[in-house]
Amino acid sequence: MLSRLSMVCLAFVCAAAGAAPDAPRGGSQEGFGVDAPQLAAPGPWAVGFETLRLVEPSQPDVLAYDAERHAAPLRDRTLVVDLWYPATVSADAPRMVYSGTLPSEHETPVAFEVRGSAQRGAPPAGRDWPLVIVSHGYSNHPAALAWLTENLASKGYVVAAIHHEDPPITDRSRFSGPLFRRGLDIAFVARSLQSSLAGSHRIDPQRLALVGYSMGGYGVLTAAGAGLDPAGPAVRLVPGGLLAPFARGGARRDELTVHGLRAVVALAPAGGGSLGAWGAAGLAQITAPLLLIQGDHDHTVDYTTGAHALFEQALHAERYLLTLHGAGHAIGLCPAPPTMRSTLWDLSWFEDPVWRKSRIMAIEAHFITAFLDRYVKDEVQRRAYLEVPVPEADDGRWPADAAPADYGAYSPGGSVITVWKGFQRGQAVGLRLDHANPAGSPGP
Repeated sequence: MLSRLSMVCLAFVCAAAGAAPDAPRGGSQEGFGVDAPQLAAPGPWAVGFETLRLVEPSQPDVLAYDAERHAAPLRDRTLVVDLWYPATVSADAPRMVYSGTLPSEHETPVAFEVRGSAQRGAPPAGRDWPLVIVSHGYSNHPAALAWLTENLASKGYVVAAIHHEDPPITDRSRFSGPLFRRGLDIAFVARSLQSSLAGSHRIDPQRLALVGYSMGGYGVLTAAGAGLDPAGPAVRLVPGGLLAPFARGGARRDELTVHGLRAVVALAPAGGGSLGAWGAAGLAQITAPLLLIQGDHDHTVDYTTGAHALFEQALHAERYLLTLHGAGHAIGLCPAPPTMRSTLWDLSWFEDPVWRKSRIMAIEAHFITAFLDRYVKDEVQRRAYLEVPVPEADDGRWPADAAPADYGAYSPGGSVITVWKGFQRGQAVGLRLDHANPAGSPGP
């Protein structure tokens, strides 16, 4: 059996879920339970769903690179993109059931389903929404992120999740494919949708956010401006120097960046540590506000050289680091569906050994909502959810004589009640939230 711990250069994600007893129903509309922080709840909009196909012509096929000819054949690259959006839905219309597969320990992939709340083809509601591009982890599938994509769409975002069509994570010889394509796919999809959806006024092309998990985190950081190190391991792992023109100082560097970017969210992001994708100089090129989320017991993407180091090195971005104490890599996706519960390999795509998955999702939905609303929609009042009174959640206090007295009330935050704003009494535990202003900034 191939050990996951041996995949030091690979970042992968777990896949999505259906009927786990503590899980919301696939997508966002069912909520996360009574202990969820305040902003996790779905928003006021019903959600529509559609599938797009985008074609980028004449792209190098890095996995077919011919070492003797020192060339990669050019092929049209077709990307399927799932789109969620605020909509008007029929009460009796069927809701989405998303399906996908994940690599197993053996040759045959394992299929799974996620029950959602969106309605396929529902008429769009409203106009000029912000656009959020979502990038999944290595060998994963957008269905695995339906809990987040539906949730954000219900809050007034158009959300586009890319099918990256990675090779199986079990075949490490093909790692150069995702390494080469991830940032390019994100930048291409962003440009395409900023043009096509802006033309119909469905989105505002100047309000863009990127969200990525694991390998997707590597992709969104790269597309957000983190310059690839031309002498680093990541660039060298791609044969024929194909990635070098897109690295810092390369002639095609601009093709890897997006415009109109307001915010970046990276969950358990790959790219640091031994992969050395950017180096400190590259990360310092990010200027968009950045939210990093990772467990400090992640054995797939090391926390110290991962999100923690990225937080320290992205000096020119306003940035936040949310740490889940004791959590591992499987923080991005829904609870394991029934078909993924029969082997430890399959289960480990989804479930954390310590943390309840619906709790992880609720906390992440809360903070991602606060962050995107603040920096993409310019809702300044959301800052109070992000600039917490104490970095360690366990240090927050709710004096017995402090209002509100209702046991299930949300903390208002402040100097008297220092439990993080939006969390209930006794529920802000096991977390740390760090914040830093851009270098040279006078602060808020």
